[in-house]
Amino acid sequence: MGEVIGSIWWLLVALGLLITFHEFGHFWVARRLGVRVLRFSVGFGKPIWSRRGSDDTEYAVAAIPLGGYVKMLDEREGEVPPDQLDQAFNRKPVWARIAIVAAGPIFNLVFAVLAFWLMFLVGIPESRPVIGGVSGIALEAGIEPGDAIVAVDESDTRTWSHAMLELVTHALDRNNVDVTVENADGIRSEHTLELAALGADFSEEKTLEAIGLEPWRLEIPPVIGEVTNPSPAYQAGLYEGDRILSIAGEEVLSWSWIGHLVQTHGIEGEPLSITVDRDGTQLELEVRPRKEKSGWFSSRLLLGIRNAEISSEQRASLDRAAIVLRLGPLEGLQAAVKETWRLTGSTLGLLGRMITGKASVKNLSGPISIAQFANTSASAGLSHFLFFLGAISLSLGILNLLPIPVLDGGHLLYYLIELVKGSPVSDQAQIAGQYFGLIALAGLMSLAFVNDILRLVG
Repeated sequence: MGEVIGSIWWLLVALGLLITFHEFGHFWVARRLGVRVLRFSVGFGKPIWSRRGSDDTEYAVAAIPLGGYVKMLDEREGEVPPDQLDQAFNRKPVWARIAIVAAGPIFNLVFAVLAFWLMFLVGIPESRPVIGGVSGIALEAGIEPGDAIVAVDESDTRTWSHAMLELVTHALDRNNVDVTVENADGIRSEHTLELAALGADFSEEKTLEAIGLEPWRLEIPPVIGEVTNPSPAYQAGLYEGDRILSIAGEEVLSWSWIGHLVQTHGIEGEPLSITVDRDGTQLELEVRPRKEKSGWFSSRLLLGIRNAEISSEQRASLDRAAIVLRLGPLEGLQAAVKETWRLTGSTLGLLGRMITGKASVKNLSGPISIAQFANTSASAGLSHFLFFLGAISLSLGILNLLPIPVLDGGHLLYYLIELVKGSPVSDQAQIAGQYFGLIALAGLMSLAFVNDILRLVG
């Protein structure tokens, strides 16, 4: 229940920030170009809070937090006093209307750069694309376990996310791609992945598996290094040096499985069966997990144990694979712009491939998935939440630029047609476009919502 509340809370926080910034773009440019703003609303529907500012604009927060709007003085929406006609949106030249409409998505782009910049200033934990196992196409290309992918088709890949974005793009197009890897000794080599060999049933969700690449993971043996006192583990009789073999009948393959199995099978205060190996003897014990808060709205079941010290070889591999990237103000800004450019290109490429059928529409995410991502990123720390905000802001800006009536991109399309033909698009055409836009938007939202449900039940 706490995870659900946390997801809703962080979704509202994220949407509140992004919607406010987006609408402020429209508001700020409209005011600068002499358009009177009647209402600035975050959310749709009935206002749950509002006040009128000294500029005579009504500022409101509405009940449905899935968008917002800036209502401007406009003769098409009501009578305008003669002395205020010069402040009406529809009386402004077409270039001014284009600037006002485009300002929202542009502010989303600016927000993304700022979020990524702050992320780099704070420092973001990252996983280098170090390979744990190879097979299939990757094995035939000569890539070996322990290699780190440093570039794909000459594009730097600092993290697994960067590597995935590049590999998915080429895999969807079935393009052979050159990959640069670096081994543990720092020696680099070039390899060609024959992605044209991918089968017709290839799914972008399993790109690494299809290519034959397995990310490196630190496998810590499930041996207890310390039992805190007092704790559920101490009360159950677990000792330092015990090797956990199974939890609730499920085999424990490594230390990372312990937390997963405890959260899956455990109930606070209820007995949970654990099998351990103690000096060659198997023992059946029962431990009653304790629940502790792990965030504002989330909690985890704990046993009160820590793992044994890892070996020097494992420590060296971990230090190579896991880094914290922290940059100065100028370098961080450059990296933020580059990250924004990289994600913009990848997002547009994915949208294009979904339209042509090369990529699955399962990539569309709705409010449920976004809420889960928001909660997960917030629980992971400030830098992860900043990345989430930047990525979602960028997606929101790109979505709004799609040439669909009711979205900013649809209005921009109207104004571009007006520039070409020398007169505004007819009211009948705009009304028909509004109906089309609403149907198209409802279809996209429904598809995204169905994807969310399938992810939950899958």
